Amino acid sequence: MSQTQDKKLGVVAMTALVVGAIVGSGIFSLPQNMAEGAGAGAILIAWVITFIGMLALTRIFQWLSTNRPDIGDGVYGYARTGFGDYMGFNAAWGYWISVWVGNVGYLVVMFSALGSFHALGFFGEGSTLPALACGLIVLWTLHVFVLRGVQSAAFLNMVVTIAKIVPLGLFILCVALAFRVDVFQIDFWGSAELGSVADQVKNTMLYTVWVFLGIECATVYASRAKNMAVVSRATILGFLITILLLICVSVLSLGVVSQPELAQMKNPSMAAVLGHVVGPWGGMLINIGLVMSVGGALLAWTMISSEMLYLAARGDNNTAPKAFGRLNKNGTPANALWLTNSLISLVLVINHLNDAGYNILIQLASSMALIPYLLCAAFGLRLALKAEVKSATLVGLTALGTVYGMWLIYAGGLSFLLLSMILYALGLPFYLKAKHERGEKFFTHPLEGMLGLLVLALAIAALYMVSQGTLSL
Repeated sequence: MSQTQDKKLGVVAMTALVVGAIVGSGIFSLPQNMAEGAGAGAILIAWVITFIGMLALTRIFQWLSTNRPDIGDGVYGYARTGFGDYMGFNAAWGYWISVWVGNVGYLVVMFSALGSFHALGFFGEGSTLPALACGLIVLWTLHVFVLRGVQSAAFLNMVVTIAKIVPLGLFILCVALAFRVDVFQIDFWGSAELGSVADQVKNTMLYTVWVFLGIECATVYASRAKNMAVVSRATILGFLITILLLICVSVLSLGVVSQPELAQMKNPSMAAVLGHVVGPWGGMLINIGLVMSVGGALLAWTMISSEMLYLAARGDNNTAPKAFGRLNKNGTPANALWLTNSLISLVLVINHLNDAGYNILIQLASSMALIPYLLCAAFGLRLALKAEVKSATLVGLTALGTVYGMWLIYAGGLSFLLLSMILYALGLPFYLKAKHERGEKFFTHPLEGMLGLLVLALAIAALYMVSQGTLSL
């Protein structure tokens, strides 16, 4: 085996990257997030829908990685190959924004957890001035570490991922032993204030997307894996591990604390639930686990975010400016990393001034990932329909993933869709610059131009509605 092949990532490292990316802050706040808008019955339905939909997306990513190994750019490559340069760029742009906005949420909840300790109360809810200062220090420390190279960062991520599974396993064990059916059945279908069961299920969708962001990250790093079989196995293993953890944490909590009480808990709500079962030391353990978990997730997503912008900017067929497609001597996309972490720093400052809060940040991050997911599923469906020998199973799987992608956009709501258009419109100058660098027409097909105008029009409409106070988070 060559020295270059030895440096490639194997199944364990790639699976740890998937699990490390998914299991971040979301799982620690999941009990409150889900209970805030739904009763136990609706939450169970939501998890059934999420399991089926995310399994379909996972299998689509797995199938694409093994059947189209020529596409080594993950989400970006699938969207670009299937729907052209402009849609490919938007997939990369939306995914990239989703990741770094999510990193802001990670930093906020990390210092919110630290603020739960008496001696560190000055961190408050994660948006105080000390939290801002320390968040910037953590961010730029990780920045320096990732600049040293992907391999060393991937190894550290694997160690941290294994370590943070321990408090999650202990939580599930303790809560399962304390589970009471009578508590679980209180307001099983939700109170009148929560609306219909269908509305309750919709209320959970952005949260279930948030906790599953990262299921595709093995395909993002496909070019750094030993082979595409590693990517395929890591994708399905990552899904199975995380779906088990997420459902156990969310559902079992409802048998310990009633839905109305759970909905009012401060995040990270896992700490309050375990504290309810075993006493204050349980809350302390979960908060320590959260800090470790978020640290690992920050590392994973710092790597992934810069990688996505790099993929769109590298090569002769780039759709993002070439400046972001350059690697430093350690193989890290340094320019993309500098831009990403500078924007995270800016949003951290804005969050401190406006106190936006964790839930809003993660809902916005989730909404930005919806279109990239839909494009990947639709590409899979397109390939399945064009295959010389059609497989009913494959067509059904990719159709299911596409329908699920559309359902997520619907369930996310019009407000977040319009607000995401503002962020998509901001990417247009980057795309036009890349096309100018290549000496090509801005839009190679009239439909691309129409889509560009539509995004711009929706963004202008959203800005007007924000200025009139008719659209807000």
